[in-house]
Amino acid sequence: MGYSARYHAASLAAVFLALAIGILIGTQWGADVLNNTREDLESSLTSDLNDARGQIDEQNRELGQLGEFGDTAYPLLIEGRLAGDRVGVVGLGQLPSNVTDSIESALEPAGAELVAVGAIRQPPSLEDLAGNLEGTRFRSIATNEDTLTAYGQTIGRQLVRGGRILTQTRSDLMSQSSGQFRGLDGLVFYRAEPEETDPELQDTAEALDRAIIEGAEATRARLVGVEVTGTDPSTVTYLRDQNLTTVDNLDQPAGKVSLAYALNGAEGAFGVKGGATRLLPELLAPVARGANGSPNGQGRAEP
Repeated sequence: MGYSARYHAASLAAVFLALAIGILIGTQWGADVLNNTREDLESSLTSDLNDARGQIDEQNRELGQLGEFGDTAYPLLIEGRLAGDRVGVVGLGQLPSNVTDSIESALEPAGAELVAVGAIRQPPSLEDLAGNLEGTRFRSIATNEDTLTAYGQTIGRQLVRGGRILTQTRSDLMSQSSGQFRGLDGLVFYRAEPEETDPELQDTAEALDRAIIEGAEATRARLVGVEVTGTDPSTVTYLRDQNLTTVDNLDQPAGKVSLAYALNGAEGAFGVKGGATRLLPELLAPVARGANGSPNGQGRAEP
């Protein structure tokens, strides 16, 4: 029995020793496999990352070359096309400075001048407007929807031609304004994303905006709705729905070309976003202008 016990103990010891050796060998082999796999994966990912970086660098170089070409070419495409024209900008809501800057940079080589900028409150206080409209046919603007529409249409015309009602209510109607809305050949509209507010106020703002555009359309000025590529969500669809020619990439050279041609008479939905029908207007087609060299020839200011 003593021998058997010693033999059994020795056998168990041998088994445990073999297991220990196996574990050590297996651990080392597994570690080697894992290390090799990790190194292969790291090498593959590093190679893929380097390839991706190389592609990005190449694309950036190509974009830079395209941008340089566009910046060089677009002034030549629009040079003098709007010579002597007077253009105004109206924001329906807040009017970002990058929008007005892009418009101005498009107008300068075309020979046009940005002479007036304004941002319509969304909506303005109808009570304040009514106070300034005492003694006029618009005095019931705060309580009568037809009067609101008639006022908006009058403002739309006077944004182009100038007039007493616009002058009388400008500070209450606009949150910011500069220059003179008078004798304009073109009017550019930008619409800010409406803020969440009381539905009734939103309805009032939209009714006034539509009426202003309708009034401006009744003149012979060229109307264009614009936004930049970074406008998100896009609001140019609203302006397109009001039958305006639109440009949705105003910050790009192609957008500046489109704006100049639109103010010269081209019609359509130009740009790079959904809803645009083409990138650019037909650049070779001449646009008929008035006898005085202007597409419009605005009349005298309204009373």
